[in-house]
Amino acid sequence: MLGVVAHAWQCQPSVEAGDSCHWPVAAAEGKLATVAFRSNPFLATGTAESDFRQLGSVTLAGHTLRPAPSGYLMNTSAELLKELRIDRKAPPAPPPSRRGLWTGLAIAVVVALLLAAGWFLFGRDKAIEVSTAPTAAINAGTTSASVLDASGYVVARRMATVSSKITGRVKEVLIEEGQRVESGQVMARLDPVDADAQRRLYTSQLYASRSQVNGVQAQLREAEANATRLGSLVKQQLVSKSQYDQAIAQRDSLRAQLVSSQRNVQVAQDQLSIAGDQVDNTIVRAPFAGVVIAKAAQPGEIVSPLSAGGGFTRTGIGTIVDMDSLEVEVEVGEQFIGRVQPKMPIEATLNAYQDWKIPGEVIAIIPTADRSKATVKVRVALDVKDPRIVPDMGVKVSFLEAAKPAGAEKKNEGVRAPAMAIVSRGEADVVFVVGDDDTVEQRSVKLGREMGEDRQVLQGLSAGESVVLNPTEALKDGMKVKMAEDAAE
Repeated sequence: MLGVVAHAWQCQPSVEAGDSCHWPVAAAEGKLATVAFRSNPFLATGTAESDFRQLGSVTLAGHTLRPAPSGYLMNTSAELLKELRIDRKAPPAPPPSRRGLWTGLAIAVVVALLLAAGWFLFGRDKAIEVSTAPTAAINAGTTSASVLDASGYVVARRMATVSSKITGRVKEVLIEEGQRVESGQVMARLDPVDADAQRRLYTSQLYASRSQVNGVQAQLREAEANATRLGSLVKQQLVSKSQYDQAIAQRDSLRAQLVSSQRNVQVAQDQLSIAGDQVDNTIVRAPFAGVVIAKAAQPGEIVSPLSAGGGFTRTGIGTIVDMDSLEVEVEVGEQFIGRVQPKMPIEATLNAYQDWKIPGEVIAIIPTADRSKATVKVRVALDVKDPRIVPDMGVKVSFLEAAKPAGAEKKNEGVRAPAMAIVSRGEADVVFVVGDDDTVEQRSVKLGREMGEDRQVLQGLSAGESVVLNPTEALKDGMKVKMAEDAAE
Protein backbone atom coordinates (compact mmCIF):
# COMPACT_ATOMS: atom_id res chain seq x y z
CA MET A 1 0.00 0.00 0.00
CA LEU A 2 1.13 3.44 -0.74
CA GLY A 3 1.24 6.23 1.86
CA VAL A 4 -0.58 9.30 0.53
CA VAL A 5 0.84 12.67 1.34
CA ALA A 6 -1.67 15.61 1.30
CA HIS A 7 -1.45 18.40 -1.26
CA ALA A 8 -0.41 20.88 1.40
CA TRP A 9 0.64 20.74 5.06
CA GLN A 10 0.47 23.40 7.69
CA CYS A 11 2.14 21.41 10.43
CA GLN A 12 3.19 21.84 14.02
CA PRO A 13 6.37 20.09 15.19
CA SER A 14 5.89 16.92 17.26
CA VAL A 15 9.46 15.96 18.04
CA GLU A 16 12.49 18.13 18.07
CA ALA A 17 15.86 16.42 17.35
CA GLY A 18 18.62 18.89 16.95
CA ASP A 19 17.79 21.03 14.00
CA SER A 20 15.37 18.44 12.48
CA CYS A 21 11.59 18.48 13.15
CA HIS A 22 9.16 15.59 12.46
CA TRP A 23 5.50 16.10 11.59
CA PRO A 24 3.05 13.20 11.57
CA VAL A 25 1.69 12.52 8.08
CA ALA A 26 -1.20 10.15 7.40
CA ALA A 27 -0.08 7.09 5.50
CA ALA A 28 -1.50 3.77 4.39
CA GLU A 29 -1.96 0.77 6.70
CA GLY A 30 -1.95 2.92 9.83
CA LYS A 31 1.69 3.96 9.56
CA LEU A 32 2.84 7.47 10.17
CA ALA A 33 5.44 9.35 8.27
CA THR A 34 7.31 12.44 9.31
CA VAL A 35 8.79 15.23 7.29
CA ALA A 36 12.26 16.29 8.32
CA PHE A 37 13.71 19.66 7.28
CA ARG A 38 16.43 21.97 8.41
CA SER A 39 14.74 25.35 8.03
CA ASN A 40 11.51 27.25 9.02
CA PRO A 41 8.08 25.54 8.81
CA PHE A 42 7.07 25.14 5.17
CA LEU A 43 3.94 24.80 3.11
CA ALA A 44 4.56 21.93 0.68
CA THR A 45 2.82 21.94 -2.64
CA GLY A 46 2.08 19.13 -4.98
CA THR A 47 0.93 15.49 -4.42
CA ALA A 48 3.10 12.36 -4.04
CA GLU A 49 2.68 8.68 -3.11
CA SER A 50 5.37 6.47 -1.49
CA ASP A 51 5.59 2.94 -0.04
CA PHE A 52 6.89 3.55 3.43
CA ARG A 53 7.25 -0.19 4.06
CA GLN A 54 9.88 -0.63 1.42
CA LEU A 55 11.72 2.67 1.79
CA GLY A 56 13.40 3.84 4.83
CA SER A 57 12.94 7.44 3.61
CA VAL A 58 11.40 9.30 0.73
CA THR A 59 12.42 12.60 -0.72
CA LEU A 60 9.45 14.82 -1.67
CA ALA A 61 9.63 18.48 -2.85
CA GLY A 62 13.14 18.73 -1.58
CA HIS A 63 12.25 17.24 1.84
CA THR A 64 12.94 13.77 3.29
CA LEU A 65 10.04 11.54 4.41
CA ARG A 66 10.80 8.50 6.55
CA PRO A 67 8.65 6.20 8.72
CA ALA A 68 8.08 7.21 12.28
CA PRO A 69 9.50 4.98 14.99
CA SER A 70 7.34 1.94 15.86
CA GLY A 71 6.98 2.95 19.48
CA TYR A 72 5.66 6.29 18.51
CA LEU A 73 3.00 4.68 16.32
CA MET A 74 1.89 2.19 18.99
CA ASN A 75 1.68 4.82 21.71
CA THR A 76 -0.38 7.01 19.51
CA SER A 77 -2.81 4.25 18.53
CA ALA A 78 -3.30 3.18 22.13
CA GLU A 79 -4.09 6.65 23.23
CA LEU A 80 -6.60 7.09 20.44
CA LEU A 81 -8.37 3.83 21.33
CA LYS A 82 -8.38 4.79 24.99
CA GLU A 83 -10.14 8.01 24.20
CA LEU A 84 -12.89 6.14 22.33
CA ARG A 85 -13.63 3.81 25.29
CA ILE A 86 -16.83 4.47 27.27
CA ASP A 87 -16.35 4.60 31.02
CA ARG A 88 -19.51 3.05 32.44
CA LYS A 89 -18.32 3.32 36.04
CA ALA A 90 -18.19 7.12 36.10
CA PRO A 91 -21.16 8.81 37.86
CA PRO A 92 -23.66 10.54 35.56
CA ALA A 93 -23.23 14.27 35.06
CA PRO A 94 -25.62 16.38 37.15
CA PRO A 95 -28.44 18.05 35.21
CA PRO A 96 -27.92 21.79 34.44
CA SER A 97 -29.29 24.14 37.10
CA ARG A 98 -32.34 26.26 36.20
CA ARG A 99 -31.82 28.79 38.97
CA GLY A 100 -30.31 31.35 36.55
CA LEU A 101 -33.26 30.98 34.17
CA TRP A 102 -35.81 31.67 36.92
CA THR A 103 -33.77 34.64 38.18
CA GLY A 104 -33.68 36.21 34.69
CA LEU A 105 -37.43 35.71 34.29
CA ALA A 106 -38.10 37.38 37.66
CA ILE A 107 -35.94 40.39 36.75
CA ALA A 108 -37.74 40.76 33.41
CA VAL A 109 -41.15 40.72 35.12
CA VAL A 110 -40.07 43.40 37.67
CA VAL A 111 -38.75 45.67 34.91
CA ALA A 112 -41.99 45.28 32.94
CA LEU A 113 -44.05 46.18 36.02
CA LEU A 114 -41.93 49.28 36.68
CA LEU A 115 -42.32 50.44 33.08
CA ALA A 116 -46.08 49.94 33.25
CA ALA A 117 -46.31 51.89 36.52
CA GLY A 118 -44.24 54.74 35.07
CA TRP A 119 -46.45 54.97 32.02
CA PHE A 120 -49.56 54.89 34.21
CA LEU A 121 -48.31 57.68 36.46
CA PHE A 122 -46.52 59.96 33.97
CA GLY A 123 -47.34 58.98 30.41
CA ARG A 124 -51.03 58.11 30.43
CA ASP A 125 -53.18 61.02 29.27
CA LYS A 126 -50.40 63.60 29.73
CA ALA A 127 -51.95 67.04 29.17
CA ILE A 128 -50.37 69.54 26.76
CA GLU A 129 -50.06 73.11 28.01
CA VAL A 130 -51.96 75.54 25.75
CA SER A 131 -53.28 79.11 25.68
CA THR A 132 -56.89 79.74 24.72
CA ALA A 133 -59.12 82.62 23.70
CA PRO A 134 -62.91 82.88 23.42
CA THR A 135 -64.82 83.53 20.22
CA ALA A 136 -67.34 86.35 19.85
CA ALA A 137 -70.45 86.70 17.76
CA ILE A 138 -70.61 89.19 14.89
CA ASN A 139 -74.02 90.84 14.68
CA ALA A 140 -74.76 93.16 11.80
CA GLY A 141 -76.73 95.57 13.97
CA THR A 142 -74.19 95.99 16.75
CA THR A 143 -70.69 95.41 15.39
CA SER A 144 -69.22 97.02 12.32
CA ALA A 145 -66.72 95.15 10.21
CA SER A 146 -63.32 96.56 9.47
CA VAL A 147 -62.79 97.67 5.88
CA LEU A 148 -59.17 98.77 6.36
CA ASP A 149 -56.45 98.50 8.98
CA ALA A 150 -53.57 100.96 9.30
CA SER A 151 -50.85 101.83 11.78
CA GLY A 152 -49.95 105.23 13.15
CA TYR A 153 -48.95 107.21 16.22
CA VAL A 154 -50.59 109.34 18.89
CA VAL A 155 -49.75 113.02 18.34
CA ALA A 156 -50.62 116.26 20.11
CA ARG A 157 -52.13 119.17 18.21
CA ARG A 158 -50.92 121.57 20.92
CA MET A 159 -47.33 121.02 21.91
CA ALA A 160 -44.77 123.77 22.51
CA THR A 161 -41.14 124.11 23.47
CA VAL A 162 -41.24 127.14 25.75
CA SER A 163 -38.36 129.60 25.60
CA SER A 164 -37.62 133.12 26.79
CA LYS A 165 -38.07 136.16 24.55
CA ILE A 166 -34.62 137.47 25.36
CA THR A 167 -31.16 136.05 25.74
CA GLY A 168 -30.08 135.62 29.32
CA ARG A 169 -28.66 133.39 31.99
CA VAL A 170 -31.06 131.01 33.75
CA LYS A 171 -31.52 131.89 37.40
CA GLU A 172 -33.94 129.14 38.39
CA VAL A 173 -36.08 126.43 36.75
CA LEU A 174 -39.41 125.63 38.37
CA ILE A 175 -40.60 122.62 36.33
CA GLU A 176 -39.93 118.88 36.18
CA GLU A 177 -40.92 116.17 33.70
CA GLY A 178 -44.44 114.92 34.25
CA GLN A 179 -45.51 118.06 36.13
CA ARG A 180 -48.82 119.61 35.14
CA VAL A 181 -48.75 123.38 34.63
CA GLU A 182 -51.50 125.90 34.18
CA SER A 183 -51.68 128.70 31.68
CA GLY A 184 -49.47 131.61 32.81
CA GLN A 185 -47.65 129.59 35.47
CA VAL A 186 -43.99 130.56 35.95
CA MET A 187 -41.69 127.89 34.52
CA ALA A 188 -38.30 129.62 34.93
CA ARG A 189 -36.61 132.93 35.69
CA LEU A 190 -33.60 134.56 34.05
CA ASP A 191 -31.09 136.83 35.69
CA PRO A 192 -32.76 140.34 35.55
CA VAL A 193 -29.67 142.47 36.32
CA ASP A 194 -29.37 144.05 32.87
CA ALA A 195 -33.10 144.58 32.48
CA ASP A 196 -33.38 146.22 35.88
CA ALA A 197 -30.54 148.59 35.08
CA GLN A 198 -32.17 149.57 31.80
CA ARG A 199 -35.45 150.23 33.58
CA ARG A 200 -33.79 152.46 36.15
CA LEU A 201 -32.15 154.46 33.35
CA TYR A 202 -35.43 155.04 31.58
CA THR A 203 -37.08 155.99 34.84
CA SER A 204 -34.49 158.71 35.39
CA GLN A 205 -34.98 159.98 31.85
CA LEU A 206 -38.70 160.23 32.49
CA TYR A 207 -38.16 162.32 35.59
CA ALA A 208 -35.78 164.61 33.68
CA SER A 209 -38.33 165.10 30.90
CA ARG A 210 -41.02 165.99 33.37
CA SER A 211 -38.76 168.55 35.05
CA GLN A 212 -38.03 170.12 31.68
CA VAL A 213 -41.75 170.43 31.02
CA ASN A 214 -42.23 172.24 34.31
CA GLY A 215 -39.45 174.73 33.47
CA VAL A 216 -40.85 175.44 30.01
CA GLN A 217 -44.32 175.92 31.47
CA ALA A 218 -42.96 178.53 33.91
CA GLN A 219 -41.19 180.39 31.14
CA LEU A 220 -44.29 180.23 28.99
CA ARG A 221 -46.46 181.78 31.71
CA GLU A 222 -44.00 184.65 32.05
CA ALA A 223 -43.87 185.14 28.25
CA GLU A 224 -47.64 185.16 27.97
CA ALA A 225 -47.96 187.76 30.73
CA ASN A 226 -45.28 189.92 29.10
CA ALA A 227 -46.95 189.69 25.70
CA THR A 228 -50.32 190.71 27.23
CA ARG A 229 -48.80 193.69 29.00
CA LEU A 230 -46.94 194.93 25.91
CA GLY A 231 -50.12 194.58 23.92
CA SER A 232 -51.85 197.09 26.21
CA LEU A 233 -48.92 199.45 26.05
CA VAL A 234 -48.80 199.29 22.26
CA LYS A 235 -52.41 200.38 22.10
CA GLN A 236 -51.50 203.37 24.23
CA GLN A 237 -48.44 203.91 22.05
CA LEU A 238 -46.25 203.69 25.10
CA VAL A 239 -43.93 201.04 23.65
CA SER A 240 -42.84 200.31 20.18
CA LYS A 241 -44.39 197.76 17.94
CA SER A 242 -41.16 195.76 17.67
CA GLN A 243 -41.01 195.13 21.39
CA TYR A 244 -44.46 193.76 21.29
CA ASP A 245 -43.58 191.50 18.37
CA GLN A 246 -40.57 190.12 20.23
CA ALA A 247 -42.73 189.31 23.23
CA ILE A 248 -45.21 187.46 20.98
CA ALA A 249 -42.36 185.46 19.34
CA GLN A 250 -40.93 184.55 22.72
CA ARG A 251 -44.31 183.34 23.88
CA ASP A 252 -44.85 181.19 20.78
CA SER A 253 -41.35 179.67 21.06
CA LEU A 254 -41.97 178.67 24.65
CA ARG A 255 -45.27 177.16 23.64
CA ALA A 256 -43.45 175.00 21.05
CA GLN A 257 -40.82 174.01 23.61
CA LEU A 258 -43.57 172.95 25.99
CA VAL A 259 -45.10 170.68 23.39
CA SER A 260 -41.69 169.18 22.65
CA SER A 261 -41.00 168.66 26.33
CA GLN A 262 -44.34 166.98 26.77
CA ARG A 263 -43.53 164.69 23.82
CA ASN A 264 -40.20 163.87 25.45
CA VAL A 265 -42.03 162.91 28.59
CA GLN A 266 -44.24 160.55 26.57
CA VAL A 267 -41.17 159.01 24.94
CA ALA A 268 -39.57 158.50 28.33
CA GLN A 269 -42.73 156.87 29.59
CA ASP A 270 -42.78 154.50 26.61
CA GLN A 271 -39.11 153.66 27.11
CA LEU A 272 -39.79 152.89 30.75
CA SER A 273 -42.68 150.66 29.74
CA ILE A 274 -40.42 148.79 27.33
CA ALA A 275 -37.82 148.40 30.05
CA GLY A 276 -40.52 146.99 32.29
CA ASP A 277 -41.43 144.50 29.56
CA GLN A 278 -37.77 143.48 29.31
CA VAL A 279 -37.76 142.77 33.03
CA ASP A 280 -40.96 140.76 32.64
CA ASN A 281 -39.37 138.82 29.78
CA THR A 282 -36.88 137.38 32.23
CA ILE A 283 -39.79 135.37 33.62
CA VAL A 284 -40.81 132.38 31.44
CA ARG A 285 -44.46 131.38 31.73
CA ALA A 286 -46.53 128.49 30.33
CA PRO A 287 -48.50 129.55 27.23
CA PHE A 288 -51.29 127.02 27.94
CA ALA A 289 -52.25 124.35 30.40
CA GLY A 290 -50.55 121.01 29.87
CA VAL A 291 -48.02 118.48 31.07
CA VAL A 292 -44.27 118.94 30.96
CA ILE A 293 -42.68 116.18 28.88
CA ALA A 294 -39.14 117.57 28.65
CA LYS A 295 -36.92 119.81 30.79
CA ALA A 296 -34.27 121.38 28.55
CA ALA A 297 -32.37 123.89 30.72
CA GLN A 298 -30.66 124.11 34.09
CA PRO A 299 -29.74 127.09 36.29
CA GLY A 300 -26.60 128.86 35.10
CA GLU A 301 -27.07 128.06 31.41
CA ILE A 302 -27.62 130.67 28.72
CA VAL A 303 -30.93 130.52 26.87
CA SER A 304 -31.86 132.38 23.73
CA PRO A 305 -34.79 132.38 21.32
CA LEU A 306 -32.18 132.09 18.56
CA SER A 307 -29.60 129.35 18.14
CA ALA A 308 -26.76 131.84 17.87
CA GLY A 309 -24.70 130.48 20.74
CA GLY A 310 -23.94 127.08 19.26
CA GLY A 311 -23.88 124.10 21.57
CA PHE A 312 -23.42 126.29 24.67
CA THR A 313 -26.78 128.05 24.28
CA ARG A 314 -30.16 126.49 25.00
CA THR A 315 -33.14 127.43 22.87
CA GLY A 316 -35.84 126.38 25.32
CA ILE A 317 -36.69 125.83 28.95
CA GLY A 318 -38.97 122.84 28.49
CA THR A 319 -41.70 121.24 26.37
CA ILE A 320 -45.33 121.01 27.40
CA VAL A 321 -48.20 119.13 25.79
CA ASP A 322 -51.92 119.74 25.96
CA MET A 323 -53.22 116.24 26.67
CA ASP A 324 -56.73 117.23 25.65
CA SER A 325 -55.52 117.78 22.09
CA LEU A 326 -54.24 114.22 21.51
CA GLU A 327 -55.26 112.50 18.30
CA VAL A 328 -53.96 109.77 15.99
CA GLU A 329 -52.19 110.22 12.68
CA VAL A 330 -52.09 107.22 10.36
CA GLU A 331 -50.66 106.82 6.89
CA VAL A 332 -52.90 104.98 4.45
CA GLY A 333 -51.65 103.60 1.15
CA GLU A 334 -52.78 105.45 -1.94
CA GLN A 335 -54.51 102.35 -3.30
CA PHE A 336 -56.74 102.11 -0.18
CA ILE A 337 -57.44 105.78 0.55
CA GLY A 338 -60.76 105.53 -1.30
CA ARG A 339 -62.12 103.38 1.52
CA VAL A 340 -61.66 106.17 4.07
CA GLN A 341 -64.20 108.96 4.47
CA PRO A 342 -64.51 111.88 6.94
CA LYS A 343 -66.62 111.14 10.03
CA MET A 344 -66.02 107.43 9.43
CA PRO A 345 -66.08 105.38 12.68
CA ILE A 346 -62.84 103.76 13.76
CA GLU A 347 -61.57 101.45 16.46
CA ALA A 348 -58.06 102.16 17.80
CA THR A 349 -55.87 99.71 19.70
CA LEU A 350 -52.75 100.92 21.47
CA ASN A 351 -49.71 98.70 21.18
CA ALA A 352 -49.25 99.04 24.93
CA TYR A 353 -52.83 97.92 25.71
CA GLN A 354 -53.84 95.25 23.21
CA ASP A 355 -57.17 94.45 24.92
CA TRP A 356 -58.36 98.06 25.05
CA LYS A 357 -60.52 99.07 22.08
CA ILE A 358 -60.89 102.86 21.81
CA PRO A 359 -63.69 104.25 19.64
CA GLY A 360 -63.24 107.33 17.50
CA GLU A 361 -63.84 108.85 14.08
CA VAL A 362 -61.96 110.29 11.14
CA ILE A 363 -61.33 114.03 11.49
CA ALA A 364 -59.90 114.77 8.07
CA ILE A 365 -57.90 113.39 5.18
CA ILE A 366 -54.84 115.57 4.55
CA PRO A 367 -55.07 116.56 0.85
CA THR A 368 -51.51 115.67 -0.06
CA ALA A 369 -49.52 112.48 -0.58
CA ASP A 370 -46.02 111.41 0.34
CA ARG A 371 -44.38 110.47 -2.94
CA SER A 372 -41.54 108.57 -1.25
CA LYS A 373 -43.92 106.25 0.63
CA ALA A 374 -47.03 106.49 -1.59
CA THR A 375 -49.22 107.21 1.43
CA VAL A 376 -51.81 109.77 2.49
CA LYS A 377 -52.02 111.06 6.06
CA VAL A 378 -55.34 110.72 7.90
CA ARG A 379 -56.22 112.45 11.17
CA VAL A 380 -58.28 110.44 13.64
CA ALA A 381 -59.98 111.69 16.82
CA LEU A 382 -60.31 109.51 19.92
CA ASP A 383 -63.55 109.62 21.89
CA VAL A 384 -61.80 108.68 25.14
CA LYS A 385 -59.51 110.94 27.16
CA ASP A 386 -57.32 108.84 29.41
CA PRO A 387 -53.95 109.45 31.11
CA ARG A 388 -52.71 106.14 29.66
CA ILE A 389 -52.75 107.70 26.20
CA VAL A 390 -49.51 109.63 25.73
CA PRO A 391 -47.85 111.20 22.68
CA ASP A 392 -45.84 109.07 20.22
CA MET A 393 -47.51 105.81 21.26
CA GLY A 394 -47.93 103.25 18.50
CA VAL A 395 -51.54 102.52 17.59
CA LYS A 396 -53.42 100.31 15.15
CA VAL A 397 -56.57 101.78 13.62
CA SER A 398 -59.39 99.76 12.09
CA PHE A 399 -61.66 101.79 9.83
CA LEU A 400 -65.18 100.41 10.31
CA GLU A 401 -68.21 100.28 8.11
CA ALA A 402 -70.97 102.70 8.95
CA ALA A 403 -73.48 101.27 11.41
CA LYS A 404 -76.76 100.16 9.86
CA PRO A 405 -80.02 101.83 10.87
CA ALA A 406 -81.70 100.57 14.01
CA GLY A 407 -84.69 99.23 12.09
CA ALA A 408 -82.58 97.17 9.68
CA GLU A 409 -82.79 93.39 9.88
CA LYS A 410 -80.05 91.86 11.99
CA LYS A 411 -78.22 88.98 10.38
CA ASN A 412 -75.84 86.54 12.00
CA GLU A 413 -72.50 86.89 10.27
CA GLY A 414 -70.68 84.11 12.13
CA VAL A 415 -68.16 84.50 14.90
CA ARG A 416 -64.94 86.39 15.38
CA ALA A 417 -61.97 84.15 16.25
CA PRO A 418 -58.28 84.95 16.75
CA ALA A 419 -56.26 84.41 13.59
CA MET A 420 -53.59 82.66 15.68
CA ALA A 421 -56.05 79.85 16.44
CA ILE A 422 -56.55 78.89 12.78
CA VAL A 423 -54.09 76.43 11.24
CA SER A 424 -53.95 74.27 8.14
CA ARG A 425 -54.22 70.50 8.34
CA GLY A 426 -53.89 69.08 4.89
CA GLU A 427 -56.08 71.19 2.62
CA ALA A 428 -58.51 72.34 5.33
CA ASP A 429 -58.47 75.22 7.79
CA VAL A 430 -59.08 73.88 11.28
CA VAL A 431 -59.30 75.03 14.88
CA PHE A 432 -59.01 73.12 18.13
CA VAL A 433 -61.95 73.71 20.50
CA VAL A 434 -61.44 72.99 24.21
CA GLY A 435 -64.30 71.02 25.74
CA ASP A 436 -65.59 70.84 29.30
CA ASP A 437 -63.40 67.80 30.04
CA ASP A 438 -60.25 69.64 28.90
CA THR A 439 -59.99 67.64 25.69
CA VAL A 440 -59.63 69.28 22.30
CA GLU A 441 -61.84 68.73 19.28
CA GLN A 442 -60.47 69.42 15.83
CA ARG A 443 -63.00 71.21 13.63
CA SER A 444 -62.87 72.33 10.04
CA VAL A 445 -63.97 75.94 9.59
CA LYS A 446 -65.05 78.17 6.75
CA LEU A 447 -63.31 81.54 6.89
CA GLY A 448 -64.55 84.97 5.92
CA ARG A 449 -62.88 88.35 5.86
CA GLU A 450 -59.99 89.54 7.97
CA MET A 451 -60.89 91.64 11.00
CA GLY A 452 -57.62 93.09 12.22
CA GLU A 453 -55.89 90.38 14.23
CA ASP A 454 -59.02 88.23 14.07
CA ARG A 455 -60.80 86.32 11.31
CA GLN A 456 -64.46 85.93 10.52
CA VAL A 457 -65.52 82.28 10.83
CA LEU A 458 -68.70 81.60 8.90
CA GLN A 459 -69.07 77.91 9.78
CA GLY A 460 -67.62 75.53 12.33
CA LEU A 461 -67.61 77.65 15.51
CA SER A 462 -70.12 79.09 17.92
CA ALA A 463 -69.87 82.22 20.00
CA GLY A 464 -68.33 81.73 23.44
CA GLU A 465 -66.29 78.62 22.64
CA SER A 466 -62.63 78.54 23.65
CA VAL A 467 -60.08 77.84 20.93
CA VAL A 468 -56.39 76.97 21.27
CA LEU A 469 -53.95 79.68 20.23
CA ASN A 470 -50.94 78.70 18.10
CA PRO A 471 -51.65 74.93 18.09
CA THR A 472 -48.60 72.79 17.39
CA GLU A 473 -48.29 69.80 15.07
CA ALA A 474 -48.24 67.53 18.13
CA LEU A 475 -51.79 68.56 19.11
CA LYS A 476 -54.31 66.00 17.87
CA ASP A 477 -58.05 65.50 18.11
CA GLY A 478 -59.14 64.15 21.51
CA MET A 479 -55.92 64.98 23.37
CA LYS A 480 -55.92 66.29 26.93
CA VAL A 481 -54.82 69.90 27.46
CA LYS A 482 -54.30 72.25 30.36
CA MET A 483 -54.44 76.01 30.46
CA ALA A 484 -51.17 77.93 30.59
CA GLU A 485 -52.25 79.83 33.70
CA ASP A 486 -53.17 76.58 35.45
CA ALA A 487 -49.74 75.18 34.65
CA ALA A 488 -48.10 78.29 36.06
CA GLU A 489 -49.95 77.85 39.35
